[in-house]
Amino acid sequence: MALTKPNKLPQAAVIKQILKRCSSLGKKLHGYDIKDGLPFDVPKGHFTVYVGESRSRYVVPLSFLSHPDFQCLLQQAEEEFGFDHDMGITLPCEEVVFQSLASMIR
Repeated sequence: MALTKPNKLPQAAVIKQILKRCSSLGKKLHGYDIKDGLPFDVPKGHFTVYVGESRSRYVVPLSFLSHPDFQCLLQQAEEEFGFDHDMGITLPCEEVVFQSLASMIR
């Protein structure tokens, strides 16, 4: 399954925006280290996304950010949900689709 959509910004700029938005969420949610603003259960080099109608939480490696299909999902998430909400990054796809993409990327 190839999701393609032309990038409006260079890849590096998109990734920097995503990481900046992810790191700012730590100050708003419980379960985060107050000093660092990092979640206790997310290892270094990873971040969380929420997927599907039930908003299941997945911890994924930062390397996913460089994959074109994952970048397309992030762009769709920004268009549909925006990044300025307390839930974190919510991907607009079903869990089975995300799981398939994640297994393909790994």
